[in-house]
Amino acid sequence: MVDAFDEKGVNFERAVPDVYGDAHPKGLLKTIQEDGEPLKQLSSQHIISSDQFDQDVLLQLFRLAAKFEANPRRFRTPLQGKILISAFYEPSTRTRLSFESAWHRLGGDIMSITDRSTTGIAKGESLSDVGEMFNNYGDCVVLRDNYESSVHEMMRSLRIPIINAGNGLDEHPTQALADLYTILKWKPELVATGDDKADPIRIGVVGVPNQMRTVRSLLKMFAIFPETMEEVVVICEDDPGAIFDTGQLEQLTQAGLNVRVTSDLDEELPKLDVVYINAIAWKGDGFESYGARYVLDSKSPLKKDAIVLHPLARGEELGVDLDGTPHNWYFSQARGAVFLRMALLTCMCERIERVMDVWM
Repeated sequence: MVDAFDEKGVNFERAVPDVYGDAHPKGLLKTIQEDGEPLKQLSSQHIISSDQFDQDVLLQLFRLAAKFEANPRRFRTPLQGKILISAFYEPSTRTRLSFESAWHRLGGDIMSITDRSTTGIAKGESLSDVGEMFNNYGDCVVLRDNYESSVHEMMRSLRIPIINAGNGLDEHPTQALADLYTILKWKPELVATGDDKADPIRIGVVGVPNQMRTVRSLLKMFAIFPETMEEVVVICEDDPGAIFDTGQLEQLTQAGLNVRVTSDLDEELPKLDVVYINAIAWKGDGFESYGARYVLDSKSPLKKDAIVLHPLARGEELGVDLDGTPHNWYFSQARGAVFLRMALLTCMCERIERVMDVWM
C-alpha cells in the first residue's frame, strides 16, 4: 500500500489501519485513464440531482478526488480568492464540515449560516430574494433546508452555482458521489476494462427509497453503472409497493439496474458484497428512525470480505463493535467525502485548469 499523508505530514493510512483499512485511492488512479475534458461540463453548473451525471464525468471526478486524497498538500490554492456561502438551515455535522473543510483545503474563504432565525428569512424574506443577494456576496452556495423545494426556489435568481446538500425528501447528490467513490476505492476493478474488469457485485441497501434522500440519490448513482452490479437488494419492512415514488423504480430498471425488495436482512447478508445502511427517514416536517428494525453489528452474518457503508450520523442500527473490523468502510466514506467535494468544487468554480498541470 502506498503511504498517504495529511497536511501535517501524518501517515494517515498506517496510523489508524483498523479504522480506515486499505482505503488508499491508488487503485483508482491506476484504473481510470486520464482525461480531464469531461470535467469542464461542471463549470458554473448547479448540482441538484444524481441524474445530472454520466459515466465519463463521474470517472474523471473520482480520479481527481483520488488525486486530492493521495496528496492533499499538493493542492492548496485552486480556490484562492473565491468565497463559499455555506447555508445550512437544517442541522448538519458531516456534510457542512466536509464542504467547509474542502473549501478551506483549496484556499478559499467561507461565510457560514447555520440558523435561519438569524437571517431575513425569519422576517418573511423569500429564498429567491436571498439568492439574489448571494450573487453579490459569494462565488458558490451550498444549501441544506427542510424543504425539497428550497433549492429550486433559490435557483430562480442565482447567477452563481448552488449545490443541493440535502433538502427534505428531495436528494443528496454529493453524498451519493462520496458513497460510490468509496465503493470504487474498495474495488476499482469494477470500472476497469478488458481482462482486469471485476465481476459485478451484489449490494444491499437498508432503507426506504422514497423517504431517505441519501438512498434516493444513491440508487440513481448506481443506475449510471448498472454493469458493475449483479443485483441491488433494497431491504425494508414496509410494503414494497409503498417504498418507491411514482416512476422511481421504473427509472432504475430502465437504466438496466436489477433491483429486488425484501424484508429479511439476515438472509441476505451472507450474499452481499456491500451493505449500505441508513435509518433516518423524513416524515412530514420531521424525522423517523428505523434503527430498531434493522441492526448491523459484529454478530451479523456478514460475508467475510463485505464492506459496510453508512452516511452517518449513526444510531442503534450500526454497532460500534464493527468499527475495528475490516467491514468498516464508513469512516473512510466520511473522510473521502472531503476530497470528492474538493474535486467537485474545483470544477464548478472554473478552476480545473489550475490543477491540470499536475494531472496524473
